[in-house]
Amino acid sequence: MSINETVLKTLGEAKGPLKAGEIAELAGIDKKEVDKALKALKKEGKIDSPKRCYYGLSE
Repeated sequence: MSINETVLKTLGEAKGPLKAGEIAELAGIDKKEVDKALKALKKEGKIDSPKRCYYGLSE
């Protein structure tokens, strides 16, 4: 599973928006990798940021 898929899966299982550090901790991957994945996923429109530094799945 790619890091992007792991981030999407983690966000999908979360009860609300998460910070990058929380995603990294829950998924067991490096925060720098999570940051790269979040940037790519946001550009693709798969996730959004309901408030600064928090991320969730796009509806």
